[in-house]
Amino acid sequence: MTEEIIKLKNADIYQQDTLVLKEVDLTVLKGEFLYITGKVGSGKTSLLKTFYHEIPLASGEGTVLGYDLNHIKMKEIPFLRRRLGIIFQDFQLLSDRTVQKNFEFVLRATGWRQERAIQERIDEVLSLVEMPDAGAKLPHRLSGGEQQRIGIARAMLNNPQIILADEPTGNLDPETSQKLLALMHEINKEGVTVVMATHDYEMIRLFPARRMNCANNTLKELFLPAEPLDFDSLLEE
Repeated sequence: MTEEIIKLKNADIYQQDTLVLKEVDLTVLKGEFLYITGKVGSGKTSLLKTFYHEIPLASGEGTVLGYDLNHIKMKEIPFLRRRLGIIFQDFQLLSDRTVQKNFEFVLRATGWRQERAIQERIDEVLSLVEMPDAGAKLPHRLSGGEQQRIGIARAMLNNPQIILADEPTGNLDPETSQKLLALMHEINKEGVTVVMATHDYEMIRLFPARRMNCANNTLKELFLPAEPLDFDSLLEE
C-alpha cells in the first residue's frame, strides 16, 4: 500500500479569523504530484501553510509525514519543516548575501556542521537546477527564472520528502515557467512528493497531474485529460 504522507479529514482552515476552506478531506500519497488551483484568495496558500504549521489546524484532523497537526509540539515543528522544501512566488532569498551564503545559512540553521558536507550539498543542488556557477552571485544579479531555480535548489538542500510550491511561476514568462515545471516534474520522478499551488492553467495543461480546486470555501478534485510533454527535451533546450 502506498504511504499517505499528507492527510486532512473534515478540516476547517482559517486565515486569521476568516474561514477560507471548510470540511476539507485530502489525502496525498508518497510520490504524487498534486496541483492546488483556485482564484486569488480562495485558500491555496492557507492550505499550504497548514501543512507546515504556519497556520494551526482549526478543527478536524490532519497529519503530515506522521506528525499530528492537532497535537504537534512547538519543539517538533522545526523537525517537520526540515523534511519539507518550500518554494515561494517571491523567491525570499536574502538579498545581502550570495547564493552560497544563502544556502550555508539554511544548512547551518538546520544542523549541518561539517564544512565539506555543506559544500558538497550546495554543489549538488546547484547542479540539480543546472546553475553550478551561481554560488558567488548575489540574488539581484540573477533573472527571475534564475532566482526561482535557486529557490528550488534551496528547497532541496535537506533532501525533503515533500516540496510545497506556492505559485512558483507567478512572476515568470511562459517559456521560463515551462522549464521550471519540467524541472519540478523531474524532481518528482525521483520520488519527491510535490504539492503546487497555482492558477497557471496553461502549465497544468502542458504538465498534467492530479488537481484539487479551491472555490466557494471548499476543496474538490478536478480531472483534466491531457498528454504530458517530454520533460527531458524541455530541460535540454
